[in-house]
Amino acid sequence: MMKQKILFIMHMPPPVHGASMVGQFIHDSKLINSSFDCHYVNLAVATRLDEIGKGGWHKAKGVLKKLMEVRKAVKSVKPDLVYITPNSAGIPFYKDFITVMMLKMMGQKVVMHFHNKGVETRQDKWLDNWMYKHYFKGVKLILLADALYEDVKKYVKREDVFVCSNAIPAISNANGVTVNSNHVPHILWLTNIMKTKGIMEYLSALKILKDKGVKFQADFVGGLTKEMSGDEFDSALSMMGLNGCCTYYGPKYGDDKYSFFSQADVFVLPSYTEAFPVSILEAMQFALPVVASNVGGVSAEVEEGVSGFLLGGKQPIMMNTFRPDANEIADKILLLLSNPDLRCKMGKAGREKFEKEFTLEVFEKRMVEILSNNVKC
Repeated sequence: MMKQKILFIMHMPPPVHGASMVGQFIHDSKLINSSFDCHYVNLAVATRLDEIGKGGWHKAKGVLKKLMEVRKAVKSVKPDLVYITPNSAGIPFYKDFITVMMLKMMGQKVVMHFHNKGVETRQDKWLDNWMYKHYFKGVKLILLADALYEDVKKYVKREDVFVCSNAIPAISNANGVTVNSNHVPHILWLTNIMKTKGIMEYLSALKILKDKGVKFQADFVGGLTKEMSGDEFDSALSMMGLNGCCTYYGPKYGDDKYSFFSQADVFVLPSYTEAFPVSILEAMQFALPVVASNVGGVSAEVEEGVSGFLLGGKQPIMMNTFRPDANEIADKILLLLSNPDLRCKMGKAGREKFEKEFTLEVFEKRMVEILSNNVKC
């Protein structure tokens, strides 16, 4: 029996971010590639993090070239299903809108896998509303968490939505949190240095802790972006008097990255907006308690009061107007820093949840199930 043909149009590194990492996992998956006749087109136009979201003639040429590559692949492969990871809002959405509409005009059955959100923030604009109606018509949609359905419910029926959470490969030497009162605790920031990640509110929280006499070492791992330059970051540290307890290490990958998780005691992600951050899964795998904004699908990862603390209230926040409160961030971090047993308990709970729900094996099986159902329908 011939395998069903699937054309995967998705982001793969570089640059490295959540969606591109998951794209690479799919590309390298033995289970997915053995279940279908798989073909791939890399949807990424940017090659560096600071290029994401930028326009210009060079980017326009790249988009046109990518469109021609997709068109050629469809004609050559003649797929039974096209899987695509498009954007949900802003300039990247307008680019991907063209690609999705071209696929529809070519008579393709399309499954869209959203690694982001933002539809709700743009749906009241007449042009975006018109585009969304055509964008979502006749497609199936994969979301990262049930909570994210709120973002698209105006345009997509619930029965046309599947949920497949992000996942990461298991790390054999992922060490858990240990009770050690003799060392200065490490607080880990491991994501790109962006204002929309809550970097300024986080620095303000660290200043509150330092002013209270709390001992800590804050490690910053991640790439600089157009939102914040290295000079701006250094200036913020100096202005708040944090140079002695904060260190920026730049982006790290593989074992170099995992070493920061191993030495950390608390993981913090106070973002304005997220969909389903992979960095939280990495922290859970290393049994770290998490302090994160309750935005997007984060509540599907972090259980409030069990594996960490959610900032901003009990209900998941979809709109991008959320701003974390520095005092709340500081309070949650202080509670964990002053209670090693609580850190250990929450870290273990997060690790158990990771092993049950967020391993690559679970993700691959769920993805094969979803794709098989959509090929048949």
